[in-house]
Amino acid sequence: MATQNVIGDSFRGATWVSIHNGGGVGWGEVINGGFGLYIDGSKKSEKKIKNMLFWDVNNGVARRAWARNKGSIESIKNEMKKEPRLKITIPNIVSESLIKDFQEMK
Repeated sequence: MATQNVIGDSFRGATWVSIHNGGGVGWGEVINGGFGLYIDGSKKSEKKIKNMLFWDVNNGVARRAWARNKGSIESIKNEMKKEPRLKITIPNIVSESLIKDFQEMK
């Protein structure tokens, strides 16, 4: 996901992007991405800020929704209602009773 985010950020107007190791869990254990944005007060800069932050933040919310975080699922659904270009696959949550029934079948 970090690579997808960095590539997207580069197309949306980031001044620089990076892919790097670390993230607090140990060297080589995780890949992170980042971006920088030169802000000069111009209309072009304002457009880039809005675009970058909208997509970058919603990528993070989507990742947490895919991890089945209920608050993130609700948040990304709300954002998709506001912005028709934003299309995120929503995970299906399996009921505990279905899991239990399956385990009992073994």
